[in-house]
Amino acid sequence: MFVAIDVAPFTRDRLRGLQDQFGPRTQGVRWVDPANFHCTLVFLGETVDRDVVKVCRAVEQVARARPPFSFTLTGVGAFPTPRRPRTLIARVGEGAEELTALHGQLETALEDLGLYQREERAFTPHVTLGRVQGEPDPELIPALVKFAAWEGGETKVREIRVMSSELRPDGPEYAVLGRARLAGN
Repeated sequence: MFVAIDVAPFTRDRLRGLQDQFGPRTQGVRWVDPANFHCTLVFLGETVDRDVVKVCRAVEQVARARPPFSFTLTGVGAFPTPRRPRTLIARVGEGAEELTALHGQLETALEDLGLYQREERAFTPHVTLGRVQGEPDPELIPALVKFAAWEGGETKVREIRVMSSELRPDGPEYAVLGRARLAGN
């Protein structure tokens, strides 16, 4: 289970186009299906059914206290580093502070319920484009540099989603378990 924000249709199209622009330089990359593009706020992992309602209520309480905002995707990067890419990402530009604050509030609410343990690494808002399988293609690193200034458009955040993920042979299948509207929506 995870808590996330969906991306706007225009941004989704731009992300798909970005994947296409990487082209054959990225053999060994397992691309995220465009239908699954999102910005994860909190990853909960395996969660028992009886806790789903508690998670949804906690997310609703946090969402009701936050006004709507927007974020943009600006530039491409990789985790852990562009020199050793394992996960290819689109970086959040404007709105990163709001997403980070929202992440912190969700962490606290879910931790207070005993359903979450904070991660040691800092939260970096992003949208995952793909995952590198095995040794990266030598052309991948120059491609990351080439798309460093890519612009993905704006997403207006009006709701937060509680999602489930079931791994399938052709990739994860997501389902919406709950929706929490931000204040004023």
